[in-house]
Amino acid sequence: MSKDDSSYDPFEIEFLPQFRKGRGPREPFVNEYGVVIGDHEYDSPESPLSQWTEDTDPAIMAGDQWVHPFKDVGFHTAENRDYFERGIAPASGIFMHPQENAGYRSGELSGHAAADEEESSADDADDNPKDR
Repeated sequence: MSKDDSSYDPFEIEFLPQFRKGRGPREPFVNEYGVVIGDHEYDSPESPLSQWTEDTDPAIMAGDQWVHPFKDVGFHTAENRDYFERGIAPASGIFMHPQENAGYRSGELSGHAAADEEESSADDADDNPKDR
């Protein structure tokens, strides 16, 4: 898609062909919370952002259901444009926090923590000196 194309959307970037295939819908969609994603309207009464309190867990806004596969504003960062439009992978470590574990509990949110725990317990059992 080029900027001369009548379907050009200024919120979209020009993804390389390998990043266009299988991305998902180009049109706006309604996520599991009843919020329209990809319509360029960022104020929805159904959105947790519109109902935010100090008791709201920010993790509720994590996940692919909040990101439009073509129209997310995050695609406009220099790093994402380099990657998706030019194929230049980001430098490693640039998104790491020097003092904080930015991935803290991220496995719990995605359901990987239980599997990691089970795997860790199985590995520990294999290393029991009594078994030698």
